[in-house]
Amino acid sequence: MNASSTFSYVGIMLLAGMAIPVMAAMSGGIGVRVGNPSFATATVFGLAFLLTAVAAVATGLPRMAQISSVPPWLYLGGACVAFYGLSITFVGPRFGLANAIFCVLVGQIAAAALIDHFGWFGTPQTSIDGKRLLGIAVMVLGLFLARK
Repeated sequence: MNASSTFSYVGIMLLAGMAIPVMAAMSGGIGVRVGNPSFATATVFGLAFLLTAVAAVATGLPRMAQISSVPPWLYLGGACVAFYGLSITFVGPRFGLANAIFCVLVGQIAAAALIDHFGWFGTPQTSIDGKRLLGIAVMVLGLFLARK
């Protein structure tokens, strides 16, 4: 991977990271106003579905053979997205958005490290060595200190 690609990927993912608490606050705001976090999540995800469906059509849909080659269990990622959306919409306004996102970040760091370490779901394997473990610990400590 060249430096230009790395820079682009970092920028995209920083923006995606910034969008997560914005989405959580907006979804939570809808949930509080209508008194139904599930409706709020469905509304936000409905718009997300519409926008991603348009992007999928615009970039060219895969062939049926490609779609049928995907192991069915990989589609359970949708259940993970639904769980996140529902949980942050419900918990964020009650627990505090920063507290909820702090917990999400710690969970993301732990899960990402395990997924990379074992190469789960077809990801490139990156073992957790002492240096990486220290880096993860510093990240978690930093998140903890930022919340104090």
